[in-house]
Amino acid sequence: MFAAMSSSKKNYIVAGSRTWNRAVFDAQLAHLPGNWAFAATNQELVALLQRPDKPRYIFFLHWSKRVPDEWLDRHECVCLHMTDVPYGRGGSPLQNLIQRGHRDTMLTALRMVHEMDAGPVYAKRPLGLDGTAQEIYRRADQLSAEIIAEIAREEPVAVAQSGEPVVFKRRRPEQSAIPVDLQDLEAMYDFIRMLDAEGYPQAFIEHGGFRLEFSCAELYEESLVARVRFARHPSSLRP
Repeated sequence: MFAAMSSSKKNYIVAGSRTWNRAVFDAQLAHLPGNWAFAATNQELVALLQRPDKPRYIFFLHWSKRVPDEWLDRHECVCLHMTDVPYGRGGSPLQNLIQRGHRDTMLTALRMVHEMDAGPVYAKRPLGLDGTAQEIYRRADQLSAEIIAEIAREEPVAVAQSGEPVVFKRRRPEQSAIPVDLQDLEAMYDFIRMLDAEGYPQAFIEHGGFRLEFSCAELYEESLVARVRFARHPSSLRP
């Protein structure tokens, strides 16, 4: 629900499906001028959009559902995307960046249009890619909050993208299997850390009737140390 504030205040919605999205909203965005509301699910977002007060912007921090075209046409929807578009349009940007050897990127605020990540850009900010996926996502949300505050305050005109698009493909859960052809410890470290976040299928290998899932990787000069969780492989479970 929108905060109970003066009707003269502008309304804003922030949508995010991860716990860290809600945390940054409560800590930084909910206190900004205006009426701010948070949606963690598609149902909550639908309910907010049924209210008579139209939002000035809808900001999407981390959203797995497809946003309907009619919403994009009716509202100014802003996506926070973790690449320097038009490079890296599409799904799983963090994992695709790390697998391509990137050590930093740009966090981009862009207007959502019918074509995925092809809309004009409001702002870009540099973002480092060190640490686990969850640590990177949390840093990205902190930076996103700064960008959102700036957009709400200044209402900038978005500028069309330029350059040849490079499109990323969304990763599938089975792609979390650790490849057998990784060349060195650093490649193994990157593979484990890029999947180490709440709600993501962690890097794994299968051995016998078990799936070994890896997290909390630490890279040393001649070794890599990680936490391993042994789980019964689904195919080995009896009905």
